[in-house]
Amino acid sequence: MVELSIVSWNVNSVRIRMELLKELAAKYQPDVICLQEVKAKEIDFPFNDIKMLGYEHIALYGMAGYNGVAILSKFPLENIERKDWVGKHDARHIKAVVKGIEINDIYIPAGGDIPDPIENLSFAHKLCFMDDMAEYYEQHKTSFSGQKILFCGDFNVAPSENDVWNHKQMLGIVSHTPIEVQRLTRLFNSLDFIDAVRQIYPEPEKIFSWWSYRNPNWQTNNKGRRLDHIWVTPNMQNMIKDVKILREFRTLERPSDHVPVLVKLALPE
Repeated sequence: MVELSIVSWNVNSVRIRMELLKELAAKYQPDVICLQEVKAKEIDFPFNDIKMLGYEHIALYGMAGYNGVAILSKFPLENIERKDWVGKHDARHIKAVVKGIEINDIYIPAGGDIPDPIENLSFAHKLCFMDDMAEYYEQHKTSFSGQKILFCGDFNVAPSENDVWNHKQMLGIVSHTPIEVQRLTRLFNSLDFIDAVRQIYPEPEKIFSWWSYRNPNWQTNNKGRRLDHIWVTPNMQNMIKDVKILREFRTLERPSDHVPVLVKLALPE
C-alpha cells in the first residue's frame, strides 16, 4: 500500500513557527503540509529553510502581515492555482494536484467578535466568502464529478455540538453560531464531502484543534474548538486510513493557537 500523509496547520506566522515546523517534519514526516495564516509575502517566505526540511515543491499565495496560504510538498505540485472569493485578493485559497489528488488549502475569514453581518462587516465577509465558495462548487459539481478533491484548512467554524467545549454557551459566539454552521454545511454539501476527521473520531466524541491564547489553563479546562478541517470527496472515503490531531504542538514553546491535523490516505497502487 502506498500512503500519502497530509497535514493542515494554521501556523499564525510561518517565520515565528519555523522551529515547530522542523519538529513536525522530523517527527511525523508528512508528505504534504498545508499552512494557513503564513503572514509573509513572497520575498519574506522562508523557501530555503523549508526546502532543507525536504519540501522541494512549494505553492504560495502570500501577502504582507496577515493571511496567506502555502502548500509544501515532497512531490511535484501540478496545476497550481490561486483562488479568490467575493472579489477580494486576500490570499486565502491555493490549490495544487499531488499524486492525482487536488488539494485545496483554505483559510476562511475569522469574522470578528460580533455575530451580526450588519453591525460587523468582517462577519458579513465571512458569510459571503462561504456562500461564494459553495455556489461555485454547486454550479461546477458535474464537472468535478470523478475527481479526487480534498479541502483542508482553518475554516473558522466549529459546526458540531461536539466541536466546541460547551454548545449552549457557544451558540452566540462567532465560530459556532447557527448562521455560520448553516453556511459551512452548504459548502460541505456542495460536493457531498466526507469529514475525514470524524471518520476516525466519530460523534459524539469531543475533539478540538484550537485553544485560545487568552486561556492560560487550556490544558486543564480544555475549552477548545474544532476549527481545522479535512474534507474529501466520496470517491476518497475508503482511502482514509488514519487521522491525528497533534495536540502536543500547543504545549511547545511559542506555539500557534491551532495544532496540526494529519490525515493518512491509502493511494491506489
